Amino acid sequence: MDTLDQQLIALLRQDARASIATLAHKLKVSRGTVTNRLTKLEDTGQIVGYTVRLRADVAPKQISAWMSIAVEGNRTREVVGILLGEPGVAGLFDTNGRWDLLAELRADSLSELAEILERVRLIKGIGATETSIHLQTYKLA
Repeated sequence: MDTLDQQLIALLRQDARASIATLAHKLKVSRGTVTNRLTKLEDTGQIVGYTVRLRADVAPKQISAWMSIAVEGNRTREVVGILLGEPGVAGLFDTNGRWDLLAELRADSLSELAEILERVRLIKGIGATETSIHLQTYKLA
């Protein structure tokens, strides 16, 4: 990935719906160059999709929580495989320090969140968890 690819990705992060012509004009290159670069970035898996980001105040009302997870022994792969199949897990991250994994949880209600927490805590190989409910976002990426 060169400087032009990085500039193209930066523009797409600002507006993923920008036209090829607009991107080409801003980058001072031809539309063909932009099209070829996008195709290459998509084909190599560097761009895996385009999405819509909603403001927090218009997003569907969901409860978000972060669960820190300590894995017993050498069972990380097994635990990760099970967690990836858990519908309440919106994201799963490997980390360092006291906790082995960080899971982003999403639920429509507190009772649904409680069910997710119970299912996760019952997974063999999980030694301890600590959960924090997301209350407010101060800055969006």
